[in-house]
Amino acid sequence: MLKTVAFAFAVLAGAVQAQGTHDPDVLRVALLPDEDAATVIQDNAPLAAHLEAEIGRDIEMIVTTDYSSMIEAMRFGRIDVAYFGPVSYTIAKERMAGGDLDIEPFAARVTDGSTTYRSVVIAGTGSGIVSVADLVGSGVDVAFGDPASTSSHYAPRHALLLEGAVAGVDYEARFTGAHDAVARNVELGNAAAGGLSEPIFESLIDRGVIDATRVAVIHTTADLPQYPWVMRTDLTTGLRDGIRAAFLGLAQGTETGDAVLGPFKAERFAPITDADYDIIRDIRKTVLDE
Repeated sequence: MLKTVAFAFAVLAGAVQAQGTHDPDVLRVALLPDEDAATVIQDNAPLAAHLEAEIGRDIEMIVTTDYSSMIEAMRFGRIDVAYFGPVSYTIAKERMAGGDLDIEPFAARVTDGSTTYRSVVIAGTGSGIVSVADLVGSGVDVAFGDPASTSSHYAPRHALLLEGAVAGVDYEARFTGAHDAVARNVELGNAAAGGLSEPIFESLIDRGVIDATRVAVIHTTADLPQYPWVMRTDLTTGLRDGIRAAFLGLAQGTETGDAVLGPFKAERFAPITDADYDIIRDIRKTVLDE
């Protein structure tokens, strides 16, 4: 039967299976808390049902408490498949290097024919901030999501750095935990500006969660590789092939395809490799060296 839960991990090191032998009766699929956990669970219910039908086993959908808990849960074999952010994927990959367990990215969503997306920097319309250059020497608070987020921390902070705005010198970085919280804090004036995923920001505006008259986009980043779907490499070959096929076989215009792809605003899922995330590694290094 399908299980869907919001789960806070108490990560303990556990035994992991040798490569190609892990064949769980319940496949644990983890999702990032980019928005409210209940919303994430609801949006991904069709995916859970699809995976259950396609691979023939129970699915447990999990929303981790934060990015770090997902990284550690994957590292210690507590989850099997995960929808990582680009940065959190590269962090997990590094931390797992040389260990008994490894991961591989296998699919990313396609929008407008591409497996890339962008991040935006927004500002409150009453903040007096109308460009990234205005943040230099401003001393204002800038909201970010999770410290390990790509589009709600590393990418927008990298963009600010390229324009000469340095965290702790020109502005104060404030972490809110999630993309929607970034937008809400900027809307309410708790932060003068903030960084978050462009697709999530547009969704918040479209759904009326955020008042479009109170926030404005002041910068859009270069293209970023999409969030990777990642699986453990110690899963049996048949299970790995089945998971990959379940994602890559989805198509718009079908009942299942539309139900699963709709919440992702995706046309389909396409194959990806670890090398696609080298640009993320470069961004991380630049920000960490700030």
